[in-house]
Amino acid sequence: MDIFQKCRDSASRTVEIRAAGVYPYYRALSSAQDPVVVHGGRELVMLGSNNYLGLTSHPEVKDAAADALARYGTGCAGSRLLNGTLDLHVQLEQRLAEFLGRAAVLIFSTGYQVNLGVLSCLLDRSDIAFLDSLDHACIIDGCRLGFGRHYKYRHNDMEHLEQKLRNAPEEKGKLIVVDGVFSMEGDLAPLPEIVELKQRYGARLMVDDAHGIGVFGVHGRGTPEHFDVESDVDLVMGTFSKSLAAVGGFIAGEPIVIEHIKHHARSAIFSAAPPPASVAAALKALEIVEREPQRRKQLWESTDYMKREFTRLGFDTRESASPVIPLVIGDDMDVYRMTAKLEREGVFANPVVSPAVPPGHAMIRTSYMATHTREHLDCALSAFARVGREMGVIP
Repeated sequence: MDIFQKCRDSASRTVEIRAAGVYPYYRALSSAQDPVVVHGGRELVMLGSNNYLGLTSHPEVKDAAADALARYGTGCAGSRLLNGTLDLHVQLEQRLAEFLGRAAVLIFSTGYQVNLGVLSCLLDRSDIAFLDSLDHACIIDGCRLGFGRHYKYRHNDMEHLEQKLRNAPEEKGKLIVVDGVFSMEGDLAPLPEIVELKQRYGARLMVDDAHGIGVFGVHGRGTPEHFDVESDVDLVMGTFSKSLAAVGGFIAGEPIVIEHIKHHARSAIFSAAPPPASVAAALKALEIVEREPQRRKQLWESTDYMKREFTRLGFDTRESASPVIPLVIGDDMDVYRMTAKLEREGVFANPVVSPAVPPGHAMIRTSYMATHTREHLDCALSAFARVGREMGVIP
């Protein structure tokens, strides 16, 4: 059998979507990730970005990246382990540790690589990971790369998690791994209840807070701060590609654990180091997160407004409690059609279909920035109302 046969088989779905004129992926933008973007020569209100604090276009962030580019060049030409560590990398790790109140931090070239490296090097044959069924793909992939076993529990179902923990052999090492904010649904993990179960069954807890850092908590330290359980979370993972306006990721925790990861996480030791411009941009963005809490306030005002207005219009936004607000549509093709219609109406939004969500639960994913104005939001709401009624999604 030709190994490429699977490629021909899977292409049929893409061909169908393209033929219908509703293919919604790899849309090329010719502008920055601002509240209004340019696609195909047209301006669209951007409701599909994770640029939560609006820092990717901040003049200070861009200047910091440019200065680092001039001083260090375009790349590091090697891994952190060997020749690729710059004083800039160390500085960012120290600043992140201070910001999060953690003893040690290690940065990676991407957020995906963090979970691949951390989980694969921590989980050996004597260990079990317990995963929420809606955990991000990189958590699942990281567990698959390790030699330990992993069990899924129903989304945010604490009784099911406890059952899994209770049935696990006592001698096994146990690690609960959960998204702080679930990136498609926009709801939160019930961290206080998870902490209670962690303590009861002698497990450790890792929180992937990619969508929480900069957004949640009085100081922007994420969902552990939001729930006041920071001291009970053993490992915090975060990315630079959301609130911190760059690309890369990090893991924060006890020095002995970070030291182990530093020398055993294959996605770190066999990958080129994060480029200087990205590191400098994240450093400057972190500074702005700390000094401008009003950005978080503005983000939440816009989020609350959109959640309220979508509900008033009759959209199903599920249990969203974050700047990620899904609109459940149901059928995959209907989501593709709605995405295309919204684009024609001047709105950029993201389609989420199976297997990213269960069949029959396809949704339009919207997300918000501190730099959205009420005019941007009202323009988008008008488009959603028109398209939603045209498609029979809302009354």
